[in-house]
Amino acid sequence: MNSPLTIVVMGVAGTGKTTIGPLVAERLGVPYAEGDDFHPQANVAKMSAGIPLDDDDRWPWLDAIGAWAHGRAGLGGVVSSSALKRSYRDRLRAAAPGLVFLHLTGDRALIERRMAERKGHFMPTALLDSQFATLQPLGADETGVSVDVSGTPEDIAERAAAALRPLTT
Repeated sequence: MNSPLTIVVMGVAGTGKTTIGPLVAERLGVPYAEGDDFHPQANVAKMSAGIPLDDDDRWPWLDAIGAWAHGRAGLGGVVSSSALKRSYRDRLRAAAPGLVFLHLTGDRALIERRMAERKGHFMPTALLDSQFATLQPLGADETGVSVDVSGTPEDIAERAAAALRPLTT
């Protein structure tokens, strides 16, 4: 019998992690957790003020996501996290070794437009440049898939679920 995957939906701000994550989870029949909910209030305040997080800010957040993912081992689940650097993904994998990454990618102009259109989110478009500068795409030795974010959320989620299904262990 195949075990459900525990998946981290990753990518720069504005790629749709919060929109696509639940849709992928639904298609795979596993729960979804919003990565932003794992941020301490100090991180949210910093980002709301347009100040990028540094690694010291991110470690407790990544550890909280990793603990959630560890608890989903063998049960499956989807959680969002920018996971922009390899070192961040390594830290998540240290907590939950079977993690699979779904990297949402897209044209910068499309992502910026989507960020500008969303309401009530703490991440300003001014931080998009720092996100792209920090991004280290999945390495060939990392388990995961990349999916382009052009199209409707349903189209993206279908493509993502189809790409992830063969990775089920």
